[in-house]
Amino acid sequence: MIKFSLLDHELVPKHEIMSEGELKSVLSKYSIEKEQLPKIKVQDPVIKEIGATVGEVVKIAKKSHTAGEADYYRLVIE
Repeated sequence: MIKFSLLDHELVPKHEIMSEGELKSVLSKYSIEKEQLPKIKVQDPVIKEIGATVGEVVKIAKKSHTAGEADYYRLVIE
């Protein structure tokens, strides 16, 4: 069986689990609560690969034609 990383594919943006400090900064910047963030399921293949658990927040760095790179945030849910 051949094993490969989804994160190595050119169409999959960089995903990383945020630290508590980074998360507090983002929530403060946008004046929101963690539960107001868009959601992503723990069964998502990339979430499984990076080892994120329910309740953590993942930062996704997507390429953007207008901004160059834009950060998106997702709360991991069941």
